[in-house]
Amino acid sequence: MASGLGCVKYITFFCNLLFALTGLLILFVGAMVQLNYSHYSNFVSDHIWTVPIILIIIGSIVAFICFLGCCGALKENGCMILSFAILAFVIFICEIGLGIAGYMKHTGLRGIMETQFNVTMRDYNERDDYRDAWSLLQSELECCGTYDPSDWEAIYHNTTLPASCCPIIVLNEADKCTKAHASPDGCLNKLIHILDSNALILAGVVLGVASIQFLTILFACCLYRSFCRSYQTV
Repeated sequence: MASGLGCVKYITFFCNLLFALTGLLILFVGAMVQLNYSHYSNFVSDHIWTVPIILIIIGSIVAFICFLGCCGALKENGCMILSFAILAFVIFICEIGLGIAGYMKHTGLRGIMETQFNVTMRDYNERDDYRDAWSLLQSELECCGTYDPSDWEAIYHNTTLPASCCPIIVLNEADKCTKAHASPDGCLNKLIHILDSNALILAGVVLGVASIQFLTILFACCLYRSFCRSYQTV
């Protein structure tokens, strides 16, 4: 009985370490998304762009509650193990809910982004942050306009384009960026492709994390049950 309890205890402790690593991984993924793609936030609605922040918060909480699990396993404290299992289960459910919400929003991502692209282009001349966002987007992705360079005709009312549409030429004061030098690709499809590619990677990470977390919760419950039985025997 003692050897079986010790085995479950150390397996639970090891799983807690893995659980802590999943928390750090979630935190890292959220931080990287926020760091690398936050300047595209004007082209995605605010409630979608809160996802990286939520990931950072969840990752921090996961890393913290693993302290309960590790201490509970090593000290054979049933109360700490039970607290850890409950908190871990709540976090697990939140992650599942976040994944479902993300999938539901992903199906309508193109429509949401089209709206944001139209809004930022419509108010391009009125807002500095929109102009900066478009400059960064078009320079980094080597694209022009929402669908193609002709989208800018409604803003400039002539054939002139923003300088960021022409990455292949060096503009001086006398030059103007026109369709002849602009990238023919629109920015909407390029940005959606980037987000879709990262979404697949994120989905794989989430599945792996969820599997480890679920396994850890099961072992924590088994350990708590073993503690209760040993106390009853004593």
